[in-house]
Amino acid sequence: MDEILGFLAPIFVAIVVILLNVLLPGRWVKGYINKPGTDEKMVYRLNGFSVFLVIVLLWVFAGKFNLVPFDWLYQYRWYGLAGAILAGVVISLAVVLPHEPIRKNILADIYLGRKENIQFFDGKIDLKMWLYLFGAIMLELNVLSFTAHHLMVFGNEASPGILLTAALLTFFVIDYLTFEKVHLYTYDLFAERVGFKLGWGCIVFYSYFYAISLWPTVNRPNPQTPAWLLVLYVVLFLCGWMLARGANMQKYFFKNDPEKPFLGIVPQTISDGNKRLLVNGFWGASRHINYLGEILMSTGIVLCAGYPGLIWPWLYPLYYVVLLFTRQYYDDKRCAEKYGPLWQEYTGKVPYRIIPYIY
Repeated sequence: MDEILGFLAPIFVAIVVILLNVLLPGRWVKGYINKPGTDEKMVYRLNGFSVFLVIVLLWVFAGKFNLVPFDWLYQYRWYGLAGAILAGVVISLAVVLPHEPIRKNILADIYLGRKENIQFFDGKIDLKMWLYLFGAIMLELNVLSFTAHHLMVFGNEASPGILLTAALLTFFVIDYLTFEKVHLYTYDLFAERVGFKLGWGCIVFYSYFYAISLWPTVNRPNPQTPAWLLVLYVVLFLCGWMLARGANMQKYFFKNDPEKPFLGIVPQTISDGNKRLLVNGFWGASRHINYLGEILMSTGIVLCAGYPGLIWPWLYPLYYVVLLFTRQYYDDKRCAEKYGPLWQEYTGKVPYRIIPYIY
């Protein structure tokens, strides 16, 4: 019976997220992109942090009163992963297949999606934002459960590195939900369609794979990583966070008020008389400095876990390298089509794609 419940756990969490997403108060926010065929901005209803907080409190309540063991999701992690994989496939197909093909290859349509913007319940739920919200919450529940298992096994001998890994992943989730509005201005929201990549990616990859640094390490003893090294790993993570969050925030402020300084950085731009591009601050260092930040953050998380010789945790930053270097290529291609000669001028001023002075 527990195995079946473990299999159904991500589906149950998804239902709770939908209910809370609809029922809890939220704020209506204009996004970056326009509604198809109009000059009117897309509108989103955001309450992700409230949904996250309620679900985490429910999880703590259930563990405190022995309704569900704190490490229950860890105990049935493989069943939960299997349930998420099946749910991700079914939901992705259900989202893609009813819509008209846009590519000759149906597999490409299934993977990349057909429909750009899908909303339900009179716009209270935007599917893209919901997928990211579910992924963030399911990731956090897995992190809490995996960490609880480590503490239950090792007690006072628990690894500070495992606790730091859990704390950094939690910080990652809370940071996203705190700046949920800013995400409306990122590539995923304004450029990607909803298909297997986004649907299955959030339901499975985001929820389970992002915690891969904990999967092979929570059953291992404290590796006795020196405190100064742990501090260095946290600093690496925070440097990455400053690059990723700083770049996204600078772009967000610029899109809303092109003349407003960000962190004392007065916007410098180039223009063709119609469109404008930032050429200083984070966006003057490289064209995708935020991607470098994401890679550094994931690297700091893996190192904190304390077993750098294990190959599995390194799949997390490797995934970011493959995803973001590929995305950089297509994003630059899209920008070249959108901005024309202005983009060529920008790449002349900002020649580095991701890593300043290197790439």
